[in-house]
Amino acid sequence: MFKNLLLAIDGSDHSNRATEKAIELAKLQKDASIEMLYVVAGNKSKTDVLHYGDSDNASRKRKQLLTKYETIIKEAGIPVEVTVLHGKDGIAEPIIEHANNGSYDALILGSRGLSTVQTMVLGSVSHKVMKYVKAPVLMVK
Repeated sequence: MFKNLLLAIDGSDHSNRATEKAIELAKLQKDASIEMLYVVAGNKSKTDVLHYGDSDNASRKRKQLLTKYETIIKEAGIPVEVTVLHGKDGIAEPIIEHANNGSYDALILGSRGLSTVQTMVLGSVSHKVMKYVKAPVLMVK
């Protein structure tokens, strides 16, 4: 049932819990695999370069983050593929497009935990993804 899982991560504590849940789901099904998806937002990319000094250091930090999650999944005995996308105006749209263009049994992602008022005013990645992704979505808090 859940053989082809898409896991969207951002390095937060919510992503850690989403990774744990994705591993649990994958272990329920023989031959399940996880595609780990990380989206670099345009504004975040510029901030990372300023924070880390140059684009090479920013890329190296991003790679360290992805390797951490990839290792956790591999150590659980689950095949994993890593996909990095770049979003010009945000993170939700690339996740939605990628999820809807693939044949995933489920998308797992963490919630940022925004309050109701903040979500109404700002919106959230998880809220937009839940609304527009065609596959079942598991939002982990």
